[in-house]
Amino acid sequence: MRSKQIYDYILTNIERGEWGAHDKLPSVRSLAAELGVNRLTVFKVYKLLKQHGVAYVKEKSGYYVSPSKLAVEPDYFNSKNSSTAIQLTSNLSDIHRVAANYQFSQAIIDPNLLPNLFLSEYVKKVFDKYPKLMGSYSTPQGDEELRDVLCQYFMRQYRVDLTIDEILITTGAQQAIDLLARILIRPLDAILVERPTYSAAIDIFRGHGARLIPVEFTPEGYDLEAIEKLMKQHRPRMFYMNPTFHNPTGYTLPPSQRKQLVELAERYRCMLVEDDAFHDIYFDEGPPQPLFMYDTYGWVVYLRSFSKYVAPGLRICAVFARKSMIDPLITAKSLADNGTPLVTQKIFLHYYQSERMQQHLEKLRIALQIRRDVMEEELSAAPIEWRWTTPQGGLNIWLRLPSDISCGALLHNCFQQSISFVPGHICDPLNDMQSWVRLSYSLMNEIQIREGIQQLAQIAQRVAITDSQPMVNPK
Repeated sequence: MRSKQIYDYILTNIERGEWGAHDKLPSVRSLAAELGVNRLTVFKVYKLLKQHGVAYVKEKSGYYVSPSKLAVEPDYFNSKNSSTAIQLTSNLSDIHRVAANYQFSQAIIDPNLLPNLFLSEYVKKVFDKYPKLMGSYSTPQGDEELRDVLCQYFMRQYRVDLTIDEILITTGAQQAIDLLARILIRPLDAILVERPTYSAAIDIFRGHGARLIPVEFTPEGYDLEAIEKLMKQHRPRMFYMNPTFHNPTGYTLPPSQRKQLVELAERYRCMLVEDDAFHDIYFDEGPPQPLFMYDTYGWVVYLRSFSKYVAPGLRICAVFARKSMIDPLITAKSLADNGTPLVTQKIFLHYYQSERMQQHLEKLRIALQIRRDVMEEELSAAPIEWRWTTPQGGLNIWLRLPSDISCGALLHNCFQQSISFVPGHICDPLNDMQSWVRLSYSLMNEIQIREGIQQLAQIAQRVAITDSQPMVNPK
């Protein structure tokens, strides 16, 4: 077990309240025995916790939790040689709390591109059809009518054997990820995650005490031989993936690797959690069929989210899995909220079945492709040698900065000019990737994208000239 995994384990338990301010941490000897590692490894981790202000020492007594938050010198935040460097902007919520006129950090769709008037008219029709709707609860598994419609659609679309009992409705994909973590992960369980990946998933898994094993994701897909070695070595409980118009990179796993990956999961008994939030947001051609369609033995859980591009306020996600996984998920869901609100499920159900839904998706794909093209045009026009792979779907561009530009300094200066983006380390399970940023083109209109990227390029030039000023707390 690596020192960083022990470090993250201790931080997670502090964040969860297992150890509060001034509580004594386990002795070096007892923690080493509990985790099955060398005492020197634990001692080094405790020294690092003390150095970062997370813990303090009482002479001849041991290590205790510091009452203050992390206190790290600015130079250490920007250290290029330290894989354990902690960032002040440590999660996406830190970024989103910063008000900005040019919001390139939020992967949500401009409300002006959504069928707001149509939906408001449609809501009344739904209440006319179900007059007692507000007085009814949904079952924890989700509305039977909605599950039946989704079941019939997937059976027609993919020719897969499926029943309504193999579908669960959750309040957004993030809840589904959290429910899966609850039933699959115990402290220090190994799980595979893409590098980079959806930052909220990293936070959820760490919150449940998982050891995150990174899997590199490139425009060509995964290295399947490397994945097999990781499965042999770590016997991971699950592999969380976002293989279609991936967040944050926009990459898509080729069809040839999908079937092979399912076969590996079956061989090594590793649950594949396939998060498919952008399936219908494609530009030139539709995506490959989900990995779930190759699964015959129940080793894939498929999360199909509709919230982002239909009506974000409805928060609808469908979880497809075999009964062996659906049953414990229903139990976890009943404890979480006893069921997604029935009113949002019924509104989504009738909109999903409407002809207007398909018309909306066709127009939305065109609008988002235009915005992607505008962003790429401005990035190409900038006198900066940043690089990216053109996404064929989704909402984001994954941009690599030149070596002379510090991501931390760029973010700090952008905040001052009311521009936001997501720094790459937030999406990295190793908390590295300091040379990458995620730019979302879905929220700003074309004029705002042009203005914002032009200003971003000007700031990047200044940052490069001033040789990477140290990052300070944006709040």
